[in-house]
Amino acid sequence: MALTTRPSRIPRGAQDGQSRIPEGGAPPPGRPGRVRGRLARWRRRPRSPWRWLWRGLALLVALPVLAAAGIAALLWATLPAEVEALRLPGLSAPVEIDFDPRGVPRIRARTERDAAMALGVLHARDRLFQMEMTRRNGAGRLSEIAGPATLRLDRTMRTLGLQERARADLVALPPEARDMLEAYADGVNAWIKTHGRFAAPEFIPLGQPEPWRAADSLLWGKIMGVWLSGNWRTEVERARLAAVLPPERLAELWPSDDSPGRPDLAFLPPPERLAGLLDATPRWGEDAPLPPSASNAWAVAPARSATGGALLASDPHLALGAPALWYLARIELPGGRFLAGATAPGVPMMVIGRNERLAWGFTTTHSDTQDVFVERLAGDDAYETPEGRRPFAVREERIGVRGGPDVVIRVRETRHGPVLSDLDERPPEGQVLAVSMASLAPADTQAAGLLALNRAGSVPEARAAAALIASPAQNLMVADTAGGIAMFLTGRTPVRAAGDGSLPAPGWDGSHDWRGWVPFDAMPHAEAPASGVLANANNRVQPAGHEPFLGRDWFGDWRFRRIGEMLRERPRHAPADFAAMQADAISLHAREMLPLLLAPPRPEGVAGAARDLMGRWDGAMLPGLPQPLVFNAWARELGRLALAEGGVPEGAFVVGPEFLRLLLSPAGAAWCGAGGCEALSARALEAAVAALEPRFGPDPSAWRWGAVHRVRLEHPLLRFVPVLADWLRIEAPTPGDNETVNRGGMARDFSHVHGPGLRIVMDLSTPEGVLAAIATGQSGNPFSRHWGDMNEGWVAGRVEPFGAKARVTARLGLRP
Repeated sequence: MALTTRPSRIPRGAQDGQSRIPEGGAPPPGRPGRVRGRLARWRRRPRSPWRWLWRGLALLVALPVLAAAGIAALLWATLPAEVEALRLPGLSAPVEIDFDPRGVPRIRARTERDAAMALGVLHARDRLFQMEMTRRNGAGRLSEIAGPATLRLDRTMRTLGLQERARADLVALPPEARDMLEAYADGVNAWIKTHGRFAAPEFIPLGQPEPWRAADSLLWGKIMGVWLSGNWRTEVERARLAAVLPPERLAELWPSDDSPGRPDLAFLPPPERLAGLLDATPRWGEDAPLPPSASNAWAVAPARSATGGALLASDPHLALGAPALWYLARIELPGGRFLAGATAPGVPMMVIGRNERLAWGFTTTHSDTQDVFVERLAGDDAYETPEGRRPFAVREERIGVRGGPDVVIRVRETRHGPVLSDLDERPPEGQVLAVSMASLAPADTQAAGLLALNRAGSVPEARAAAALIASPAQNLMVADTAGGIAMFLTGRTPVRAAGDGSLPAPGWDGSHDWRGWVPFDAMPHAEAPASGVLANANNRVQPAGHEPFLGRDWFGDWRFRRIGEMLRERPRHAPADFAAMQADAISLHAREMLPLLLAPPRPEGVAGAARDLMGRWDGAMLPGLPQPLVFNAWARELGRLALAEGGVPEGAFVVGPEFLRLLLSPAGAAWCGAGGCEALSARALEAAVAALEPRFGPDPSAWRWGAVHRVRLEHPLLRFVPVLADWLRIEAPTPGDNETVNRGGMARDFSHVHGPGLRIVMDLSTPEGVLAAIATGQSGNPFSRHWGDMNEGWVAGRVEPFGAKARVTARLGLRP
C-alpha cells in the first residue's frame, strides 16, 4: 500500500517564500490574511504553565509502573520453568523428574546416589531460602541478615557449637553415608551455580547464596536434637522455684512418679541468677525456632486392616510457618524399588515415609537427655573436677549483625559441655552452669541410621537402622509388607550415676556424671503386639518405676487415649479411617475438666449464659462452636489463679494440662486457696468471660472458636514487610487445641502456631498406598502457585494420594 500525505493548507505564494503582507504591516483583505493572522497569534501565544504539571504527573505514574514491572520481572525470573533441563556433572545416567498438579515430584533415577543429587536440585529449586535459614539457625548466623532481633538465638547456637559438631560428625560417618551427603550437596550447588541470586526471591537483595556443604545437612538433625529434648530449661525453671516453694508443691507443678535421688538444693545459684539465664536464652513464642514438641503415630497389623496390608499413620507436630517444614517426594529406582513420603529440605534421606516393603513414622519420646551441672570455679579460667583443677576449653565467636557492629562472645566448655551461664550478663559468682546434651555428644550417626532405614525391607532391618540413630530421642513406628509392626526407641539416653535429672546437679565431684548410654536392646521397644495395634502420642512409653530410667517428666496421655478409643470403634480400618482419626478434634482433657467448670453454682449474667453452653458440649474443638473458646479461656484463668494462690511468682511457670488435672484431685486443694477448687473455678469463669465479652459481645452463643484459633502461616522474613506480609499470609480458622489428636497448639492469643505440618497415611497392601498433605504447598517461593495450594485441604483434614500414576504438569530433566 502506498504511503500518502495530506496536501498543505498553506496559501499560494507563501509556498515559494514570497510574503503576502504588504509594507505597513496590514494584511490584505480576504481569507489568506485571516489565516496568516491566526498563525501569527498562535506563534505569539505563551506556553501553558500546566504543560509541565501534566508531564510530571505522567512521569509519576510511569515510574512506579516501570518499577513494578521491573520487580515483577525479577520475581518471575526466580520461578522454575514448567519444562527445564540441567546439566549435572557426577550423574551416572540421566534422571527424569515429573511433577503432579500439586508440585510433588516423581524422580526416576538409576542409583541412590543419582537420586540424592536430584533431590538436592529439587530442594534448591523449591526451598533454597528455607535451607539457608536452617543453616544460619544452626550456625548462629541469623543476625547477619535479620539484625539484632535474632541475636539471642545466635548467641545460644554459637555457645552450643552445633556447626563445629556437625563437621566433626561428618568425618566420623561411614563412607557410604558421607557420599550421599556429598552427592546431595552437588545437586544443591548445581542449581545455585545455574541460577545465582535468582535461585529464590529472597536472594535478590541478599546476593548469591553460599555453596552448600555436606556438613550443612547435619545441622537439621542438630537443631532437632536441641529443641526436641529441651529438658535443661525445665531443670533451671524448677531450680528457680525451689527457693520459693516447698518440695511437695514444687513436685506438683510437674506431676510425675515418685522417682528417688533428687540432689540437695543448697548449692544452687540464687533464683534471680537462674531467671537471668532463662531470660538470656531463646524462648518459644519469642525467638526459639521450635516449641515443645508433640506428634502422633500408630499402626495396625493386616488382621486389623481393611486392605489386607499393614497400615501406618504419622503426623509430626512442630512449629507452623510458611513454607512447611516438609517437602513431599517420590523416588523410583530400578527393580521396583522406591521411596515415597516426606523429606526435610537440607537432608537427602526420606525422613517419614515408605519404600516398597517398609513404612515408618516418628514421635518424640521426651525422655530426659539433657542435664545441667553446677561447676565450681578454680581461678579465672579453670573449674574443679574429681581429678583436680582443669582449664576451660575456650574459643571466641564473632557474630555479624545486620545494621550494627559485630558481637564477640567468649565461649567456655567444661567436661560436661558448654557453659550456658556465660550467656547471662551477670553470671553467678564462684560457679557456672554447664549443660550436657546427648545430641552434642561426638560421633552422631543419625544420617547413617536414616539411610539404613530408607533401605530397610523388614521390621528386623528397621530395628538395626534404629540402633544407628543416635539423636534425637524418638519413637520409631514401623510396619512391613509381611504384616509386622513395631515401635523402637532411637537416640542415646544417659545412664546417671545418681539422681533423676530433674534439677541441676553438682559437677565438681562426679556424683551425678553420666556413665554411658542405655544399651539399645535394653530400651522398652514393642514388637508384634498380640492386639495387632501400636500407638504413641508422646505419652510415657513404659510403666512408672520400670527400668531403664528414661526421665521424670512426661506429657499427659489424652491424645494417646483418644487414638485408642477410635481404634477400638471398628474391627478393621481403611486408610480413610486413619485420615479421619488424624483430623479428630475431640479433647478428652476438656471432658475431664468440665465437671470442675460446672461444679460451682450458676453465676448471673454473661458468665451464666456461657456456663449454660458447656453442659451440653462433648469436648469437640471445632471452629464454629463457642464452647472451645469458653473452655480454653477458663482453663488459662484457672491455672493463673492457682499459681497465684500457691505463691508461684508471675511468669515463672507456664501452666500445662498435667497441672490442671491435679486440681481435680484432693492433692490439688492446696493450690485453690481457702474457698476450695470450686470457688477458684467460679472466679476463673468470671474472669475469662469478662475478658472475652468486650471483644465478642454479650451473647456467648455467638462466640466462635475459629475467630481466635486461626492458623497464620507466614514467611520468616517477609512477614515484617507491610502490605506484602498480608498478601503472602496463609490464614484460616482451624479445629483442635493443645490436647486434641488434630493438634492445634496455641500461642497466648489462642492462635494456632504448632501442629501437624505433615499428615501421612501409608497402606502396605499396594505400592501406591501413600496419602499425604502438608500445611502450605511444595514451593518456598511466595510468588509460586504452589506456595499455599495444599492449605485448604490440610485445614479440612484431607490427605491426597501421590504416586507413579499421577498426572504430569511439569518436567525437569537432569543430564550428566
